[in-house]
Parts: sequence; structure tokens; C-alpha cells
Amino acid sequence: MAKRNPIPSGDFYQHNPRLKWIVLAVSFVISVTSIYYTNVLVDQLKERERQQVQLFARAVEYTINESANSNILFVSEEIINKNNSVPTILVDENNNVIQYRNIDMDSTQLAEELQSMAETYDPIIITLKDPNTNEVFGTQKVYYRNSFLLTQLVAYPYVQLTVIAIFGFISYLAFNYSKAAEQNRVWVGLAKETAHQLGTPLSSLMAWTEVIREDPYMRKKGVADELEKDIQKLKIVTERFSSIGSIPTLKKENIVALINNVVTYLRPRISSRIRIEVFTLSDNISALVHAPLFEWVIENLCKNAVDAMKGTGNISFSIHATRKYIFIDAKDTGKGIPRGQFKVVFEPGFTTRKRGWGLGLSLSKRIIENYHKGQIFVKDSEIGAGTTFRIRLERVGA
Repeated sequence: MAKRNPIPSGDFYQHNPRLKWIVLAVSFVISVTSIYYTNVLVDQLKERERQQVQLFARAVEYTINESANSNILFVSEEIINKNNSVPTILVDENNNVIQYRNIDMDSTQLAEELQSMAETYDPIIITLKDPNTNEVFGTQKVYYRNSFLLTQLVAYPYVQLTVIAIFGFISYLAFNYSKAAEQNRVWVGLAKETAHQLGTPLSSLMAWTEVIREDPYMRKKGVADELEKDIQKLKIVTERFSSIGSIPTLKKENIVALINNVVTYLRPRISSRIRIEVFTLSDNISALVHAPLFEWVIENLCKNAVDAMKGTGNISFSIHATRKYIFIDAKDTGKGIPRGQFKVVFEPGFTTRKRGWGLGLSLSKRIIENYHKGQIFVKDSEIGAGTTFRIRLERVGA
């Protein structure tokens, strides 16, 4: 079963993994509290505005019914004029508009506004009485809706939550970017330190190679020549690690020749039961690449295939080109990859081996996509039959 191994990277992984959940919980509590408290204020303000409209309706009622009493009339008019925030529409029994206040629209739009008010709140009834007989001879109704202030208050928590969500999203991106940047710094430092540490034994090996060449028996056995090959390989590895974190210089290279170089080097160093082949219609297909890093990608694909096949099987590289792109398909006859893991296999730390670090494919993806502006992905895979990885690079003229 596939597993994800932890990658040590200094203080970066020593943070408390529960911190983000604590922050999320606190944000949730703040949001819920804010909405609850705002809703309480909204309910209180709604009740206050309804009382204000009821007072307005009573003032209109008194103005009509007690028109002979000048004192009451003066007080009523004062109350009516005080309503300068809540939109109201006064209608008769047949819903004909008598007057409206605090509404900035023409008469043609009042019907729609009246319908909207009727759907929002029940109207307040005004009873009309004959001042002489005190008999009811009709009714009027006052429709109203929330004031602008109340409307803003209702929308406030949702605006607030939107702002919090945007801020949280930006913070999340910044946090992830800082984590990735810190992880990159750790790995770049580790790579460059590895390259530096390799320098001393390399110099020593080169000196011992010259000593061995002076021995007739060793020279006859070709030991120095084989040792020289491994030294050259170590030099390439050192250059690869030195290139991590730097912008490599891309040069026009023959892709077919680079792949053949890697295959030629690996053939005698892997199981004799594994066959590696290279197929191409042309021996000269060129692209702008950094040769040591590109060869590292091919090596990683080969080693990944060797591990997947457990020492027995076939590896084939098919190289073909269009006018614009070069396609390299690396196919093995290994155990295959489940479709749900096609993208996961490129994540750092993903490995199916007990002692694997899960960095080969992750580094390959970074080299191809970040440095060479190409693309690498799982083209196809079948459980028990094998996997095909595809690399796409931009082609340059021959």
C-alpha cells in the first residue's frame, strides 16, 4: 500500500499542526457571535421602527378624526413630520395611494414598491370615524419597509463574513506560500551542502585513479577506466545538486543523445533481467535543456521503473516530435499506479517503498516544469501491466 513518508526540514515541521484548526474554530466562534448579536440588534430595531410606524399611523388617524381640535392636530402633524427615515405608503380601502414618505421614486413605481411592502410586513390599519357621531365610515392602511439604516445592519454580518473569508483566504495562501518557500530554502541548502561535501572525496578519488593507472595489473584490468566513469558520474551529480535553487542555463542539446547517455550508463548497473530500449524516428531531436538536470530526470524515471518492476521487466523510451513539441514516453512493465494517484505521485514524500524518501518524481516535476517550462505527467497506467510517464518539451530547430 502506498504511504507518505515525512520529510524532515528543520523548524518548518515543528509547528503545531493543531494551530490552524484552533484559528479556524476561533474564527467560526467570532463569526457566529457577530451574526447572533447583529440579529438581536436587527430584531430590536425592527420592533422600534414598527412602533414608530404605529405612532405615525395613530398621528394620521388623529389628524383625520380630530381635525376640530387644534392642539391634537398640531401634535399629530409634529409626529408625522418626525418620520423622516422609515419609508411608508398610506393607501385607502381600495389600495389607492394617498401619500408616501421617504421614498425616492415616481408614482409609476409605487405599485411595485407597495407590493414589496405588503410581502414584507403586515400593514397598520387606520380607522376613520365621523367626528360628530363617532361612527366608523372607512379605513386606511399604512405600509412600510425597513429604513436604510436597518437594511445596512441586516446586510452587515454577511459583508463582514465576506471580508473575513477573503482575508482568511489571502492569509491561507500567504501561509502556504511561506511554508513552500521555507521548504524550498531547506532543500536548496541541503542540496548545495551535499554538493560541497562531495567535492573532497571526489578530489581524493581522482588522485587514487592516477595511482591505479600506474599499476600495470590494474591498468590491464581496466579498473581505472571504470573508476573514471564513476568519478565523472559523481561530478555530474555534484553539478546537479549545485544547480538546485539556481536558474540553470539552457542550451540546445540533442535529446536522443542525452537519453542514450543515461541508458548506456545504467544498463551495466541494474539487474541483467531488466531491458532498457530507446525508440525514435530521428537521431537528432533538439531542445533547450540543462543537460545534467535533464539526465537526472531520465535517471529518476528509470530508477522509479526498476523499483516498480522489482528487478524484472522492460523499460522503453519513445521519442517523437512535432513541429513545436518533443514528446518522451517512458514506459515500464511494473505494478502500475491507481488512477486516483496520477497527480499524487509527484508530491514530495510520496513513495511505495519502506525506505524511500519520495523525492525522485517531485524533483523531476520541478526540473521539467520550473526550469525547462515543460510538462511531465502520468500518461497512462494499468495495475499489474505498467505505467507510462510523458515529458513534453518545446522543440528547437535541428
